[in-house]
Amino acid sequence: MASVGAIIWFIGALVLAGLELAVGEFTLLMLGGAALATAGVALFGVPAWVEFVTFALSSIALLLFLRPAIRRRLHTPKVLDTSPKALIGHRAEVLEEITASGGQVRLDGTIWSARSMDPTHTFAEGDFVHVVSIDGTTAVVWYDL
Repeated sequence: MASVGAIIWFIGALVLAGLELAVGEFTLLMLGGAALATAGVALFGVPAWVEFVTFALSSIALLLFLRPAIRRRLHTPKVLDTSPKALIGHRAEVLEEITASGGQVRLDGTIWSARSMDPTHTFAEGDFVHVVSIDGTTAVVWYDL
């Protein structure tokens, strides 16, 4: 049977995690994690002072090590890549037959020069291709995946 201390710590962990939803700064979530760890220790029937020491050490460890890492991960601004390399992997429609020496595709709403990745293969007008790489101002294309 679970000890009363373990149940109290578990309920405390649930309350702290629930309150974190209102705050959103990860402090209460870390304290909830520490309470959950303490509930696990309390299952072994340790004295109350050991439970409090476990809670204190777990809280400090989570607040000092895990919380900053989580905040960095979640609050890192997303970088918008507007370079031509960002078009790699996109689908394009062939506007003018593509050979090893050239052709044209509609890529991301604009018209691009294009060439086939395989010099022996051509793509007909109306085909859809996949951009494999960007070579200067030319899209290197292959079969649509």
